[in-house]
Amino acid sequence: MPPRKSALRFSSQPRVVLRGSEKAPLAAATGEKPVRPASVITVSVIVKRKSPLNTSRLGKDRLTRAQYSHKHAADPAAIKAVRTFAKEFGLTVEKDTPKPERRTVKLTGTVAAMQNAFGVKLVEKTLDGNVYRVREGSIEIPTALAGAVEAILGLDNRPQAQPHFRVLGSAINTNTAGTEGFARAHAAAAGTSFTPVQVGQLYQFPQGATAKGQTIGIIELGGGYRTADLTAYFKGLGQTTPKVTAVSVDKGKNSPGSANGADGEVMLDIEVAAAVAPGAKIVVYFAPNTDQGFIDAIGAAVHDTTNKPSVISISWGAPESNWTAQALKALDAACQSAAALGITITVASGDNGSTDGGTGNNVDFPASSPHVLACGGTKLVGNGSSISSEVVWNEQASGEGASGGGVSNVFPLPGWQSSAKVPAPSVSGGGRGVPDVAGDADPVTGYQIRVDGQNMVIGGTSAVAPLWAGLIALNNQQNGKSAGFIQPQIYAAKGASAFNDIVSGNNGAFFAGPGWDGCTGLGSPIGAKLIAVLGASSPPKKKGGKKKAVRMRPAKKKSRR
Repeated sequence: MPPRKSALRFSSQPRVVLRGSEKAPLAAATGEKPVRPASVITVSVIVKRKSPLNTSRLGKDRLTRAQYSHKHAADPAAIKAVRTFAKEFGLTVEKDTPKPERRTVKLTGTVAAMQNAFGVKLVEKTLDGNVYRVREGSIEIPTALAGAVEAILGLDNRPQAQPHFRVLGSAINTNTAGTEGFARAHAAAAGTSFTPVQVGQLYQFPQGATAKGQTIGIIELGGGYRTADLTAYFKGLGQTTPKVTAVSVDKGKNSPGSANGADGEVMLDIEVAAAVAPGAKIVVYFAPNTDQGFIDAIGAAVHDTTNKPSVISISWGAPESNWTAQALKALDAACQSAAALGITITVASGDNGSTDGGTGNNVDFPASSPHVLACGGTKLVGNGSSISSEVVWNEQASGEGASGGGVSNVFPLPGWQSSAKVPAPSVSGGGRGVPDVAGDADPVTGYQIRVDGQNMVIGGTSAVAPLWAGLIALNNQQNGKSAGFIQPQIYAAKGASAFNDIVSGNNGAFFAGPGWDGCTGLGSPIGAKLIAVLGASSPPKKKGGKKKAVRMRPAKKKSRR
């Protein structure tokens, strides 16, 4: 029986605001003119799951991809509704729209059609010499889509995030908005930098171990890498050059430019992760620096059944207040999916101390997502293979950087952090403490990196995310299983033995002390001990020896115990 036409007419339905879609005016921009109506754009429509994930069981239960798809992929009714809506408003569903696991429907159409479909006005504005398509205010959708659609991304293409790397002793100081990167120069200091391998030795990463068989995913929102640089760099380390694969997301590409752009971020991420986890395959997901590109890149990496990364490193972010509520929710949901599937995501906590570059105290997102491992920064001094001292990275007195950290104003305190003595949030709905862990980030004690034919020393919490990703890859190889969502294990009492507790320094408003703090989290890693802790944290065996069946059981069933 054919569907009733009256049920399909979205154009005649009352409109409601898509919850969380409110977007603030681009105050720093200049000029304004309408976007050409015939211009063609593509948006990402994110729909609800068939059934919600049981987030309280993340890190305890783990789903196979088949189990995840069966229960937590896109709601078929929601997808059908979006397709019908698109047809009615002259929008086309892209042929390469992702599979239901991603919960994303790609719609393409003219600007005129998009404005009509979503009740928005799109204009062009200039920001720091670049022209962007801008949407301000809310998105409106027909009442029949309310509840089915969780986010609509891509109408606006202003830059969303910044990379968190800092270059030592360089004239580089691209402290401007845009898409090229935001490295800031530090005063030069000789003889205090390290190769990533030396940092790994100081943190007692297992010597002689490899991450063979593991894949590390890296999210990049600009820049690129050159194979010649990688070959020269790893030859200098005495290592085999890793296999590096570029994956295009939303037409993002490996686009190396110059050393004063985002290439520094890309090369830092690849070289640190691969150097401390020799043998690992590196897959770099390149996407545009927009909320749409960022979220689509994470979704692409999490659900990549070809490359199958077991850990994903992210060194880009922005203060929570810079995100729309719908984008925060959509990105966090992608990280929830990673945790459910046993994939670890490591994220830089930011380089601007407790303010995160704003007014008052702020934390960086996606580091503040409770479903990622947030990575703060230290100043590391070593002698041979021993740590001489390690304190919070803070050079703000000289106008430079400091470890990002503090308390989320968006995400509540997770259960596994309930005993960490996280300070009270300034907003009632917040409470998640940032970061979880730390590592060397001060450019003065930074990492020796090769970028666009130049040898540099680079720091920032951008270096800590790939450092931890490399350690997780070593763990995954050594323990014969992916670590997955590790917070329940590392915040437990037995996890303390796996960390160098940082007890000196501050990042502005937050001070280091025994146990967790809002500068360096639980501390920097003692690699071999962390691997032992995670290896001892396997899900319990079921009587009768059917361990695998229990481990892969969907969260909802297991929670009935």
